[in-house]
Amino acid sequence: MNRLCRPVRMHIASVGVSKFCFLFSLAFCGLLLLLIPALQPPARQVDLPQPRPQVRPAQAGPSHRVRVPGVSLHAGETDSATELSRSSAGRTEGTRDDIHSPKRGMDSKRGAVPGGKGGRFSGSRSRDPLDFKDIFIAVKTTRKYHKSRLELLIQTWVSRAKEQTYIFTDGEDKELQMRTRVNLINTNCSAAHTRQALCCKMSVEYDKFIESQKKWFCHVDDDNYVILPSLLGLLSSYHHSQDVYLGRPSLDHPIEAAERVKSDGSVSLPYEEILAPLTYTAVSVKFWFATGGAGFCISRGLALKMSPWASLGNFISTAEKIRLPDDCTIGYIIEALLEVTLTHTHLFHSHLENLQKLPTDTVLEQVTLSFGGFENRRNVVSIVGGFSLADDPTRFKTVHCLLYPDTNWCPKLEHSHIN
Repeated sequence: MNRLCRPVRMHIASVGVSKFCFLFSLAFCGLLLLLIPALQPPARQVDLPQPRPQVRPAQAGPSHRVRVPGVSLHAGETDSATELSRSSAGRTEGTRDDIHSPKRGMDSKRGAVPGGKGGRFSGSRSRDPLDFKDIFIAVKTTRKYHKSRLELLIQTWVSRAKEQTYIFTDGEDKELQMRTRVNLINTNCSAAHTRQALCCKMSVEYDKFIESQKKWFCHVDDDNYVILPSLLGLLSSYHHSQDVYLGRPSLDHPIEAAERVKSDGSVSLPYEEILAPLTYTAVSVKFWFATGGAGFCISRGLALKMSPWASLGNFISTAEKIRLPDDCTIGYIIEALLEVTLTHTHLFHSHLENLQKLPTDTVLEQVTLSFGGFENRRNVVSIVGGFSLADDPTRFKTVHCLLYPDTNWCPKLEHSHIN
């Protein structure tokens, strides 16, 4: 009997030991789990990115903006024209194409990168190396001006930037497109010079820019000469991912418009008013805008934020809501809705100003020039070159030949100069 019970007792003892080992293992693992956090080194503190505050114009007290001749810089930006001249001029001279390569040996102040007095701009060194292929230049025109205005632009500055320039018009012109090889886009908008027609074209411009994947959107009219080296130099002092809206106001005060807002104070999107038209009230809003007649530029980062009010036809709806033209609507979206401040610059010029007052020694340092219309044909920049005023009433040919004397139709002068 004892022999039979001995194996049973041994089996029971073995089971007891196994159970004890299992419980001991669980307790040991639990202790390790408790000790692991205490044994790890303390985690390094990481600074999380902070949102950039939007700068709004001050209602009273000191200005938020640092004023310098030519262009205004936001507080905190570096005013270093010399540094910008070195970096941008070096890029300009080393560029493969001659798009923004003015006369060889020309004083740097008269070509690639303005800096100093009389409308020259200053800025910080670009953190984003910019090439001319990164810029989308939109030219707004109409079919009746293809011969009188557009041909002149294609002959002059557009000839140096055909791949970067997109001409938005309201009618087909196969002959011009085949002969000049320009990017001519028929918007199918009305040819009338009305608010609706202008906004229709701007809507197409915006959508084409977004599709292009380029870094900068610059709009000009068909009576503007774009000084390409200066444009590249100006944009190089900013980063395309920043909220940048560059241009020249045509007024000396903000414009006022009525906008419709929801009961909670937020601004409606275009489609929301269609779905619920009776739930909004009208309020007055003030904002600055850059006149399209002088031209303006918008960074891609800011343009993408405009999308809810500007893309896929929404621009037209937004313009109708405030009943203002295309350039005013741009300012409304950027300043009033997105709360991004227009950076005022004196480097853009329209026919609305007295162009003869522009100092002659700074003409080639500007970004855009214009010429007088039917009512004031003599309103042109005072510049002397190889063409008489009768042969070159807009002075665009003269400016072009001073910048690019190697152009085959330019007069061969021993000393091109400005008086």
